[in-house]
Order: sequence, then structure tokens, then C-alpha cells
Amino acid sequence: MPPTPSQEGPPFLLGAYVVEARVQDWSQFPFNLPYVRELDLTLEGSITLFVGENGSGKSTLLSALAELAGLPGGGGSRNEIPDAENRASLLTAALRPKFRAKPRDGFFFRADALLDFARILDKRKEDPDFLSDPYARYGGKSLRARSHGESVSEVFRAKRNGGLFFFDEPESALSPMRQLDFVRELEETARGGGWQFVIATHSPIIMKLRGARLLNFDRPGLPLIHPEDTKHWAAFKRVLCPD
Repeated sequence: MPPTPSQEGPPFLLGAYVVEARVQDWSQFPFNLPYVRELDLTLEGSITLFVGENGSGKSTLLSALAELAGLPGGGGSRNEIPDAENRASLLTAALRPKFRAKPRDGFFFRADALLDFARILDKRKEDPDFLSDPYARYGGKSLRARSHGESVSEVFRAKRNGGLFFFDEPESALSPMRQLDFVRELEETARGGGWQFVIATHSPIIMKLRGARLLNFDRPGLPLIHPEDTKHWAAFKRVLCPD
């Protein structure tokens, strides 16, 4: 049986659906992704995970949702310039979002975007016309002086007023122990209210986030799935617990 959906609605983004009249060509990417033609996405609760194989369209939809929330599809905060080459923008134009309320803040975490963000802070530090300390909210020093995982944590801690946050495979920058820290931090933060997280992941550790709803991108209609029923879980089990 699939997991029971949470009765508590998300604070910001309720979902999105495709408007056929806005689709340019069903045979071309990203409109040829299996889930797009009948997409009517519903988000419930504060944490939603996108799970599925590479090429299933998790990151494409994640980028499109980030753009619908006013964030650059290439990653970053609202202060960054939108990525004109981001192909997910084609999907964004064909979607209509369903918001309960517009988020106060947000960030789209991607490895390349985080590096660009770190460079922006470094430039501000060197700018004599920038009077405040750009590192003050991020642990007091350059994000490039930290590991990628530590940088993610510092940016996340700096945005303590809540908001809508997207993560594209955060495990790519985090060791297993750091993934456990990430899970604990998100669980604790989500309990405070005013936060919503949408995460694309391959990590069985992150899939065990308490209260998360997992959407299976390997099946039509993006149905709910338990972590233990994913291909990722089965693969790790074969390696760690061989017969």
C-alpha cells in the first residue's frame, strides 16, 4: 500500500498543472517526458521528495517549480539572474502553479549555483562600497573556504525566517554522516512551521525523512511510494545486506 497523504497542507506551493494550450510540441523535450501530458501535481505536507531513475525528469520539474516560485531555474536565490539556457523554462511556461501563499524567502540548491553564490559574496567583501559584512549570515567566512556540504548548511542556517526551498540531489555534496545531519536539520526545521521543502534525491538516507511524501517518477501519474519500495533502496540493500 502507498503511504497515506498528510492531511496538513503545505504552507506555500500546493502544486501545479499543465496547460495544453501552452505546450509547444509534445514530441520534444521536456514535453515528451512521460508525466508531463497529464501532469496535475499535488503537494501535501512540508516535505516532498522526487525519486526515480536518471532521465525520469525529476530535476526538470524541480527547476520549473523553482521558477514558478520566483527563483532562477539554474539555482540560487531571487537575487540571481535567471538562466536563459535553462531548458526547464519551457516547462515552466506550460505550467500553472497553485499557491496557498507566496513564500517570503527561498533558495534553489544546486552545486554549480552555490559556487556562483559564494563568488558573489566574495566580490561583495572586496567591494569598498559594500558597507556590511557579506559573510555575517554565513558563518563569518567565505563559503569557498568550506566544503560543499558545509556551505549548504551555512546557507540553510542563514535563512531562518522560513520559505520555500528546493534541493536537487543534495546527497551529491554530502557524506553519509552529513546526509544524516541534513535529515535531522530538515526534520527539526519543518516542525517549526512556515517551511516547505521539495527535494529530488537518489539517497535512501534522505528518503527516510519523517513526514516526507515520496513521488515516484518511474511510474505514470507520479504515484506515492514507500522508501523501501524504491529501486534505490533495493540496490543499497543488495550491497549492504547480501544473501
